[in-house]
Amino acid sequence: MFDGMKRTPESVLKEHWGYDAFRPMQRDIVQQPLDGNDALALLPTGGGKSICFQVPALCMDGLCIVISPLIALMKDQVMNLNQRGIPALALHSGLKYYEIDAALDRCVNGEFKFLYLSPERLRAEIFQVRVKMMKVCLIAVDEAHCISQWGYDFRPPYLQIADLRQLLPKVPVLALTATATPEVVKDIQKWLAFKRENVIQASFRRENLTYMVLREDEFRGRLLRIYSKMPGSSVIYVRSRRRTEEVAQFLASEGVPATFYHAGLAADDRDRRQEEWLSGKVRVMVATNAFGMGIDKPDVRTVIHLGFPDSLEAYFQEAGRGGRDGENSYAVALIASKDISDMRLRLDSVFPSREFISGVYAALGNWFHLANGSGVDEWFDFHLGNFCKRYDWQTQDVLQSISFLEKADHLILSTHSDPRSTLQFTIHHDQLYDLELRNPRTARVTKVLLRSYSGMFDGQVPISEQTVAKRAGFELKETVIILEKLHAAKVIDYRPSRGLPKLNFVNGKLPKGHLYISTEMYEQRKASILATLKAALHYMESQLICRSRLLLGYFGEMDTEPCGKCDVCIARKSAPLSKEQILEVKHQLAPLLATEQSMESLAGQLPHVREQHLVFTIQSMLDDGDVACLSNGHLRAIGK
Repeated sequence: MFDGMKRTPESVLKEHWGYDAFRPMQRDIVQQPLDGNDALALLPTGGGKSICFQVPALCMDGLCIVISPLIALMKDQVMNLNQRGIPALALHSGLKYYEIDAALDRCVNGEFKFLYLSPERLRAEIFQVRVKMMKVCLIAVDEAHCISQWGYDFRPPYLQIADLRQLLPKVPVLALTATATPEVVKDIQKWLAFKRENVIQASFRRENLTYMVLREDEFRGRLLRIYSKMPGSSVIYVRSRRRTEEVAQFLASEGVPATFYHAGLAADDRDRRQEEWLSGKVRVMVATNAFGMGIDKPDVRTVIHLGFPDSLEAYFQEAGRGGRDGENSYAVALIASKDISDMRLRLDSVFPSREFISGVYAALGNWFHLANGSGVDEWFDFHLGNFCKRYDWQTQDVLQSISFLEKADHLILSTHSDPRSTLQFTIHHDQLYDLELRNPRTARVTKVLLRSYSGMFDGQVPISEQTVAKRAGFELKETVIILEKLHAAKVIDYRPSRGLPKLNFVNGKLPKGHLYISTEMYEQRKASILATLKAALHYMESQLICRSRLLLGYFGEMDTEPCGKCDVCIARKSAPLSKEQILEVKHQLAPLLATEQSMESLAGQLPHVREQHLVFTIQSMLDDGDVACLSNGHLRAIGK
């Protein structure tokens, strides 16, 4: 139905997206599947990854299977494709069996060009049987870093992609991610069974984005100074829901239009706040990391972190949401003394014991009242706060335990479930007409639904109860009651958003004593998380290396030039030394740097050297390649 064999990438790009040319690197990536090659594409946040697999698929004959862990993002991409006249659908944990069955039949019949699905779906027998009947032209793997055990977001279901390749041996794979260290890059190609190594990497350097780390125990005054000097839209990331509201209220009281966003808000409320920010009605969005994925606002001038994420991957993605229009923008981390001490505490208690993890698994089974072996195909709404309160456990310890149980393939916690309610009509048009004649108030709601949304007889469609209520002239509560009554009468299939994560027992609940925790895997995951936290702490504390160089080095880009704009580079410019002074300090440092040293130990051993001068000299030695900065932030001379 959608034969693209005679179309060129340029014509597809122009016809469906209206662009005359590709961005740098995109054209090279697009060509790889057209030539039948497996490829890994590394593009920074905002680099246009989706176009890199959507365009070649439209130039090929057959279906493109897109594997992604983010349900909300899948649905947004499907909606955007459908609006461009490109048939696409998504399979996810919110669908019922008969809906999945019907959708897969339509894929076999060639009715769709794109099939989005979560990695968990790959293991389902219903999918494995049907996929062999489909004419598949490309497998696209989004967020490909999730396949690597060294990645910060490793997910075992991604390993099932190699099995999919055995079912479709001649179909090329295009893997895409915005963040990957050198170890992760190797792992991705290994686990996706690439025929040969093939990495296309755009530099992660953002010339228009300036990184700053500022020590600030009292952030309020600093925020106001930033917003008085830097105009434009902004995002502030904080680490708790309570703080989103506190910071937003403070800014609003000082005349800075601001709103807040977190996963605990009602779906309609989240949508409204997001739209206010996107449209420019409010200047600042204060949010947890629940905000931002899939949001493409080009004119964000500042991304501010109050506190710091637990990984440089997360920080790089969040900071990268600034300056997507190419104009100068700033990524500013305001770090309080408590942030440093909290991070150090997490290093000391980085991972719960194996006994605690086993206890969390058993408690989850009791929480959902599961018998042994049950829960395989069920998804349960999971209120983390209530669970932790019931057992008097720390939230971080429980999250770490669940994360480990996910890596061990015992549980799946879907924190990216669709935040919107959905609805489908389950009766025929004629039956609906008869119902409307009998009940005028109900008719007002059903008519608004049909006028406001399309495709409601064909499948589940995202809706906003608040919008429906407003257009029908009812209160929100009354509208919800009408929808629930229509659902009970089997007129509609109404699925209200609960805004809660969903949890699944992959293999069913295991009996007591049957949960196996591999010592090797446990120690490996603990070491990986420890290394990730240390890298984040080093970035927060370092005053020696240009922020941009530090980030680029973490992702494998070595020998880069200082940016000249970050807080480290600016401090360096303000404390110049003469060549003679530099040589004198170098002479004093040489014997000390023969062994590994921290900055604090060097300052203690050279109390007569001003700290500013010491930092400047070490920066010069780093630039000249005389000294190496180790992963733990310590320094050591390089033998030449």
